[in-house]
Amino acid sequence: MKNRFQRQFVLSLTPILSFSVGFGWLMLTQAAMSMPTRSSVASATGWVAPIQIAQAELCQAAALSRLVRHTIAPGETLESIAQRYNLIPATLQGFNPALRSGTAPTGTEILIPPYNGVQVNVPTGTTWRQLAQDYGVRADALFEVNGCQEAVPSVVFIPGVNWSPAGSTAPTVNDPAPANNPLTGYPLPAIAEILTSYGWQLNPSTNEFVFESGVNLQAEAGTPVLSVGAGTVAFAGADDRYGNLVVVNHSDGLQTRYARLGGVAVQTGQQITAGTSLGTVGAGTTPSFLHFEVRSNSNLGWVAQDPGSYIPDIRSADQIRRRPQTGNSP
Repeated sequence: MKNRFQRQFVLSLTPILSFSVGFGWLMLTQAAMSMPTRSSVASATGWVAPIQIAQAELCQAAALSRLVRHTIAPGETLESIAQRYNLIPATLQGFNPALRSGTAPTGTEILIPPYNGVQVNVPTGTTWRQLAQDYGVRADALFEVNGCQEAVPSVVFIPGVNWSPAGSTAPTVNDPAPANNPLTGYPLPAIAEILTSYGWQLNPSTNEFVFESGVNLQAEAGTPVLSVGAGTVAFAGADDRYGNLVVVNHSDGLQTRYARLGGVAVQTGQQITAGTSLGTVGAGTTPSFLHFEVRSNSNLGWVAQDPGSYIPDIRSADQIRRRPQTGNSP
């Protein structure tokens, strides 16, 4: 989905699930706050020459300086604690090894971050832009969420990326589709027009560059939405950022997300096959569409991938969409 940064910045950082909850998404409570001009942000991220800015007026404290301690009470579960703090279970597991078994031991003190995301140890000399490229998030978002520090600290908070168990053999962030690609299907009954492609692009209405973590496929409201491969439903329900959402974890460290659904037809934990109906395309937009994402499990979380790298019909449709049109085109 689009991450926009205007002069008034609405922080909407909410990863949606990871591990076997599957995933998390950029959402967070919407906290409006002042944002420097784009040139000021760019200077801080190393894109243009430095510009002096009054950081105290531009940024709140770094996310990692605002961790809250919580002592698990009798009857509380991983899920109930996550819901209480408007987080996903994967975020709590990433910050608290005691929760990684999926249980919540009574009396254990745990750390609660302000947003969904992960904590990452950063090699010396790393830049905000390099981190943004590695994790598929915006450099200015990283800069703001980490307290507007000119130099990248040794430990940073990465929004929009979810914790997952270590030792994964998943492909790296920018790997092409594996030889035994488990994504064999298409998310709709017929190949659809691509309304919005994956990746960085210029929004013609705002003249700003925005990042799309998936593709928007045009389809009539009520059209069945199909799983593109066999796997386990990691999340099925309503999300503040994605609307009705289904997340499926597949083999080879891949995950798919189906958002803006009109209805959900599966349950979390359900085993499904390619072609299983997950729900229907939702109404409310003109034209109506399915938002579809492919994510790869990196060392610390699920990172957005180009769906066209895994599903040829999406790549072909996107090539047609991007092809220059002439007056003689059919």
